[in-house]
Amino acid sequence: MRTTIRVDVSPSSASWPMYRALVGVGVLCGLLIVSVYLLTQPVIARNEAHALQQAVLEVLPGAVVSASFALTAEGGFRRAGDGDDPQRLVHAAYTSRGQLVGVAIEGRAMGYQDVIRILYGYAPQRQRVVGMRVLASRETPGLGDRIEKDPDFLANFTALDVTVTADGLSIEHPVQAVKQGAKSAPWEIDGISGATISSAAVAGILRASTAQWIPLVYRGRAVFVRSGAVNEGG
Repeated sequence: MRTTIRVDVSPSSASWPMYRALVGVGVLCGLLIVSVYLLTQPVIARNEAHALQQAVLEVLPGAVVSASFALTAEGGFRRAGDGDDPQRLVHAAYTSRGQLVGVAIEGRAMGYQDVIRILYGYAPQRQRVVGMRVLASRETPGLGDRIEKDPDFLANFTALDVTVTADGLSIEHPVQAVKQGAKSAPWEIDGISGATISSAAVAGILRASTAQWIPLVYRGRAVFVRSGAVNEGG
C-alpha cells in the first residue's frame, strides 16, 4: 500500500506565511549580494589596476610610467583597450623622458599548495629578466613564501639571461632551476633549500612564460619604443 503525502502551499495553509517569509528573505539576500558586488566591483578593479601598475614599476627599475599592450592574432602588439583578455596583455614601462625600460609579463602555475602568479620585467636591449615579484601565492608561511622574501633567491632575477636565437623564434638557453649554490650559468635559477617545490615552480613559470613571450616581445619591441617616443612628444 502506497501513501501519498501532499504539501498544501495554498494561501489558506497554515505553512503559507512561513513559506512566503522564507522566499522573501531569500530574494532580499540575493538582491543585497548583487548590490554589494555591483558597488564594490569598480573599487576592486581600480585597486587591482593600481597594484599591478606599482608591480610593473617595481620589476623594471628606473621606470616611472607604464602602458598596457595586447597581443594581436598576427603575433604583434597594439595598445590595450577595454575588454582585452588580461592573459594576452604585457605592460611596457618608461622613464620620465619616454625611454623604454622594459616590458613586464605575468606568468602563473601550480605551486605546492595553490596557483602562484608572478610578474617579471624583461629588458629587450639587454635580453635579460631584470626583476620579479610574486603577485599571488598561498605557499606555506616561513617556507614556501620565501620565494617572495629571500634576497638570494630574488637576486636570480636581476640579470637572468633570456637571449633569443638569431631567427628570433625561441630562446637560446631555456631557464633552468638548479639546487641552491649550484648556479653556474646566467640562465639558471638557484633554488631555495626547504622550499624546493615553490622555488622550482617559479623557475617553471619563467621557463614556460619566457619561451612563449620573450621572442614575441623581442620581435615587436619597436612598437613599445615608438609608443614611448609618442608619449614623450605629448
